Amino acid sequence: MSIINVMWASGSPFSSVHKVHQQIVSQLDPSIEIKTWFLQGDIGDCSEPVKDAREWRLSSRLLKERHVWRLLKPWMHARLRKALLESGAKVVLLDGLGVARVMLPILKNMPGIRAVVVFHGATRLREQHRSLFRQFPPERMTLAAVSQTLAVALQEDLKLPVQALRSALEPETFCIRLLERKQARKVLGLPADGIRVLGAVGRLVPDKGFDYLLDAFAQSLPRHPDLNLVIIGEGPDRGVLERKVKQLGLSGKVFMPGHKPGLAKLYRGFDWVVIPSREEGLGLVLQEAVIAGVPVLVSDLEVFREQLGDAGYYVPVADVAAWVKAIGTLVAQEGANVSASQFQALAPAAAWERFCEDSRTLLSTH
Repeated sequence: MSIINVMWASGSPFSSVHKVHQQIVSQLDPSIEIKTWFLQGDIGDCSEPVKDAREWRLSSRLLKERHVWRLLKPWMHARLRKALLESGAKVVLLDGLGVARVMLPILKNMPGIRAVVVFHGATRLREQHRSLFRQFPPERMTLAAVSQTLAVALQEDLKLPVQALRSALEPETFCIRLLERKQARKVLGLPADGIRVLGAVGRLVPDKGFDYLLDAFAQSLPRHPDLNLVIIGEGPDRGVLERKVKQLGLSGKVFMPGHKPGLAKLYRGFDWVVIPSREEGLGLVLQEAVIAGVPVLVSDLEVFREQLGDAGYYVPVADVAAWVKAIGTLVAQEGANVSASQFQALAPAAAWERFCEDSRTLLSTH
């Protein structure tokens, strides 16, 4: 018996989604065969090794049924249906709305297969999407979201049950792989001593809020001239952000090294981690930083409060003046005390145990 894990695309921009899906399927009995399908991209672009993977190499225009490409939809559906029948799969795990939109019309008429759709972030649903989910036989479809906050929002929008599958990390394994401060800074190309470093991690896209973080950082420097900012990630906004760094006179103070393989090992190279997101489904960066013992400063989003409660340092989204004040407050704190209280609030061991149990239930074939 097998389970198919269908992902939208390979590559570093999707590494956090891949990580969550790999964690989910890793909880299954070893006798269950796991196959991963990438609708786009190359397996070699994945930051983590993926076993038994298949590249479909379908174009975005075809997947999104744009213009004349929609004429090839029956051909695409026939290929995918044939592969599903040959796989012997009983459960298909789908990566969010894009993959669900492609796969659910095929799966609807395949009664031997149950669909599980996992949402990873805020999703702008159209009526055609709502109709797609509502028309699917409810006993053969499970909807899940990577946080309670996201699950509640989707359930209100879809008027369908959505389970909370709050993603988590296994803390012992994560900590074993961490580099110590000096080693991490060497990999990051930073001096081991003499500077204090704010770290930010994520795709270079507007939702991550790195644009206004640069404004806040620039205004913080006169009072804290030893501060440096490292933004790790890649994405379409790189050019915009690099120009902003130059305009604000931050060259030599802001470093943007791109996507770093093995990023999760490097958190101890930072003194603090800042997460200025405008929206998030969960934010694994928060968990990684806290488990690594690095205090975090985050946007005032409900999904972050869900994880840190009263131990969080929250700042209004895109309020530059408030972020300047918060950065000053945070860097004046004893980092070890802040990180200890945040670790206690996150309770990573208990969170991981819940995630494992919920994952096994989610993909149960019984």
